[in-house]
Amino acid sequence: MTRDDLAQYANMQREVVEIQDKISRLQTVITKLESRIATMEDGEVVKDTVRGGSGGNQHFVVEGFPDAEYRSVRTELLTKKLILNGRKSTLDALEIDILQKTNEVEEFIASVSDSRIRRIINLRYIENKSWNEVAIAMGGGNNEDSVRKTFDRFMEKAESCPKCPTFM
Repeated sequence: MTRDDLAQYANMQREVVEIQDKISRLQTVITKLESRIATMEDGEVVKDTVRGGSGGNQHFVVEGFPDAEYRSVRTELLTKKLILNGRKSTLDALEIDILQKTNEVEEFIASVSDSRIRRIINLRYIENKSWNEVAIAMGGGNNEDSVRKTFDRFMEKAESCPKCPTFM
């Protein structure tokens, strides 16, 4: 396990949240479009007044179903539903990948013999905390630079000797 693997895992977690947010916003738009279509299908009538006849002096009221707007809204709704299905598929695939990566990261953390390092990695990469938040959670007068440096030193040793039992 390298720093890049851990960083990739953290980014995958953030990507899941971003995709879930996009799906939520898209579902809101779809609900509004479906509501608009239902209103139109319930007999919405559009009225307009036009001039014509006798030199443009007569006024006529024209009314009817807003067919062009209905087609436009319906097309937009179908497009949004296709996008939603694509995002859901992407999310499903990413969730499968992240489950596998979670297992790898947790196995790596469990293999670390130093409790302090395990806590730092867990707080930073599993719980997605900033280095400052990690330092606060660690307590004991730690600051973000000290916990980051401790992690960096550990990873340098672990990456240079991946089979050393001292580090893994």
